Amino acid sequence: MPLPYCCYVLFSRKDMLLYIGFTTNITARLINHNEGKTKSTAPRRPLELIFCEFYLFRTDALRREKYFKTTAGKKAIKL
Repeated sequence: MPLPYCCYVLFSRKDMLLYIGFTTNITARLINHNEGKTKSTAPRRPLELIFCEFYLFRTDALRREKYFKTTAGKKAIKL
């Protein structure tokens, strides 16, 4: 059985910036991002999934998402 929670990082090919998010369905979430159904990323398409981690607990995935949004977390992603 796959782990239910996912923290993910998208790369915008348009503005060369990252988007960090959390979901329980990565496949559907990626489709929504790339079809422009997500307000925050619609103008930044196309987006490419560059990193994804799965967690058993929601709190762990949200904690990781919060970390990736910090300066130290962004540096870790770029490495």
